[in-house]
Parts: sequence; structure tokens; C-alpha cells
Amino acid sequence: MPVAVAASGDTNVVEDLYGILRVLSDGTVVRSPDPPEFCPVTFPCDHPSVQWKEAVYDKGKNLRVRMYKPSGGGEQAGRKLPVLVHFHGGGFCLGSCTWGNFHSFCLRLAAEAGAVVLSAGYRLAPEHRLPAALDDAAGFLEWLREQSVSTEAEDGWLTEAADFGRVFVTGDSAGGTLAHHLAVSAGSATPKHGDDVDSITIKGYILLMPFFGGVDRTRSEAVEFPLAEEPFLNLAVLDRFWRLSLPEGASRDHPIANPFGADSPGLGSVKFPPVLVVSSGTDLLHDRTVDYAERLAGMGKPVKVVDFPNDPHGFFTQDPWSETTGELIRLVSVFVVDSCVAVAAPKTA
Repeated sequence: MPVAVAASGDTNVVEDLYGILRVLSDGTVVRSPDPPEFCPVTFPCDHPSVQWKEAVYDKGKNLRVRMYKPSGGGEQAGRKLPVLVHFHGGGFCLGSCTWGNFHSFCLRLAAEAGAVVLSAGYRLAPEHRLPAALDDAAGFLEWLREQSVSTEAEDGWLTEAADFGRVFVTGDSAGGTLAHHLAVSAGSATPKHGDDVDSITIKGYILLMPFFGGVDRTRSEAVEFPLAEEPFLNLAVLDRFWRLSLPEGASRDHPIANPFGADSPGLGSVKFPPVLVVSSGTDLLHDRTVDYAERLAGMGKPVKVVDFPNDPHGFFTQDPWSETTGELIRLVSVFVVDSCVAVAAPKTA
């Protein structure tokens, strides 16, 4: 698929996402070189108690990861920290671990959760339709496994701080969808033994307003529901994301979009570690998020759902330094601690 730099005066645009991404009638994809308006330069690039660096985890695809860790001292001195693998949102079409809003959130998450945060990029649609992003997310976990046993891994920057026995996979919106599918893949795999034992241990998954879909509308997606006409994230935008990201010809009931669709794998036999699902009350995706958590709980999976009733989709990336974002990070921190000491009995919402 041809890719072009943004040009003015295009009259044959057939798909447009905020002017950041446009698809022309000849199939050319135009991405703006400018940062989006919702990533203001006023977002901090650094934090006094966090070190961060960027690395390439897949040279062939030029996929990058931004790595964050508390600077040391205080409670972090002399001990290794849990690892939060984070995948950004953007409807599988937009976003980057380098965007200011995601970067700021990860800075604060590392500082206040006292964790190593690994914000991994992945290929975007429509240039790379699904399952490309899911393949990249799985590839990142393989990279992490290699780092955990390599004596040359990033000159010790990561390995000296990371406790690979306490790994959590987190994601917001589309990143939360990736987290779900990674959980299903891991929970469906044959357990490893002996020399094949995994070098990392995933203790839990954190889905922050995951981006699920379906042909049948939920109440919160219904046209008569006030949020369906929200200017920033409305129903038309959600549909456009799926239209551009799913395999050609696929509907919103495709297994990547709808975990409970007719062709989706059953989840009853999948072994889940603790799962934290976060929803927001003014989100078009609210009902799908809550339904997902309730269905997992009904299967006896160890899931906890927390709702922010007065906040919009992705509020923590819209305002990474807000009081509400701080409350979200506190919930994540408690979940991480509880999951590392949890007994085998499942917790339900």
C-alpha cells in the first residue's frame, strides 16, 4: 500500500482520522508529520525520579520500545521491580510510544507504581492490517524473554532493575485488546516443563478501556445514546477504525474485534491469571468493557472490574497528570501487589 507525506488540497480522500491519517481513493495512505493536537508540547518529557531510554526491539520492522524505571533510592533501592509491558491505544491505526501523551503517562506510571514500564510500539493499519499488531505484541514478549536471559541485554539497564518473575501486560484501548489476545494465547498454551520453563512469568493483565467491537450495537453505542455523537470519539470513528484495521472484508464480529463472536475461540478452558479491567462511564465502549469482565467472571476467571463513572475513554492519556489519572495508577499499583501475593483461589468482581 503506497504511503505519502501529508499534502494540502487533497480532494479524493475516502477515509480521514482527525487529519492525522487519510486514505486516498487510489489506496495511498497519507500520514501527517505533525504531532496530533491532543499531544501538546506542554506534556513533560522527563520526570525527576524516572530514567528512560529508547531501543529497537525488532530491527527488521523498525519497532521501538520506550523503557522507564524509577531512578533508585528510597523503597526501590536494592531490589528489583515489577515489569509493566504497555501497549498504546489508537484504534490500531494511530499512536506511537513516542507520542507525548503516552510518554507522559508512562513516566508517571513508572514513578508512582514503582515499576519498570516498557511501552512497545507495533505496526499500524491500514498499511499493516490485523493481525500484524498482535504478531508484533507477541514478538515483543519474545524480545523480553531474550533480554531476561541475555548477558548483553541493553548493557544491564533493563535487567538490573526488572524482576522478570513479576511481569504484567497492560494496554489502553486497542492496546487493551492486544493484552486480551496475549492472555488467551498464553492461557491456551501447553505448560512448559524442565529446561523449557518460561524465563518470564506473567502475573496478570490490565485492560484499560479495551477496544472491542461487534456487529450488534450495545446500549452505549446506540445511535440514540448521547455519546454516539461525541465529536472526538463517536460511533463513526469507531467503525472507521475497524474498517481500516481488520482484514479486508471482515466484519466487527471478527475474533480480534469481538471476543465472543460466533467464530471466536471459547474462553472457558483458558487459564487466566488475575485480570484488571477498567471502564469509564462516558465511553461508547463502556457496555462492551463491562460485559467482557462480567462474562469472564461468570466463567470463574480471576477478574476485577473498576469503573470511572464520570470520565471519558482514555482520560489518563488525555490528561496524564490529573488527579483521576493518579487514582487509576494507585489502583494499578494495588492490583500488581495483590496479584503477586494472591493465592490460587480466583477473585471475581
